[in-house]
Amino acid sequence: MVEPVLRLDGLRKRFGGLTVTDAVSLAVAPGEIHAVIGPNGAGKTTLIHQVSGTLRPDAGRVLFAGQDVTGLPLARRARLGLARSFQITSVLPGFSALENVALAVQGRSGSSFRFLRPAAAEAMLNEAAMAALAQTGLAGRAAVPAAALSHGERRQLELAIALAMQPRLLLLDEPLAGTGPEEAERLVALLQGLRGRYAILLVEHDMAAVFALADRVSVLVQGRLLASGAPAAIRADPAVRVAYLGEDEAA
Repeated sequence: MVEPVLRLDGLRKRFGGLTVTDAVSLAVAPGEIHAVIGPNGAGKTTLIHQVSGTLRPDAGRVLFAGQDVTGLPLARRARLGLARSFQITSVLPGFSALENVALAVQGRSGSSFRFLRPAAAEAMLNEAAMAALAQTGLAGRAAVPAAALSHGERRQLELAIALAMQPRLLLLDEPLAGTGPEEAERLVALLQGLRGRYAILLVEHDMAAVFALADRVSVLVQGRLLASGAPAAIRADPAVRVAYLGEDEAA
């Protein structure tokens, strides 16, 4: 049996009297796109926070690449290969796309950030940064300031920054949020191109994108895992349709 890249064992998180993560257990296999869906307030982003290290669970464990990282901060998890994108952006609007990604490469190598702008002038950083931009379709926009990129292009840039960290797992929190149809289609195609190369834990409200991308889907409702399985099984599950998909289709 293949060891999962990520395994969550019985995660629990409470804020006061409200339980927002209620004994959630799931696993993400190498190269798998595993989507987490659910209605607003289901606890999806809180779950992502616990995986990334932004929040520590009250109970349960987060295991990444076979290591218990439950007590490790975000920066330590990132160095192990757990990269988060889209919800907490690393984009610096006054810097070019190339400079933004070069800084991520610099951070991955452990170089000093004392001199920011010269980072993109170094050949090694440039080469790695351009490879990440090419991978996300932004090679032709390398010299453009991030502030001048379209919303969809900034999403692509955020993904390029994450890829520059040489991740083993990508955490993507609503990558299509705020995008138009053409931009969303481009991002879905981009994520499809990453299939099998990276494990991805995806939170997304766009159900067409979820069912086009996901190898497995887990449904979160009121902090509890309602169902988990192949997209076709989740789509046909009566409990899921009542709790979430049925409401979405009726909207």
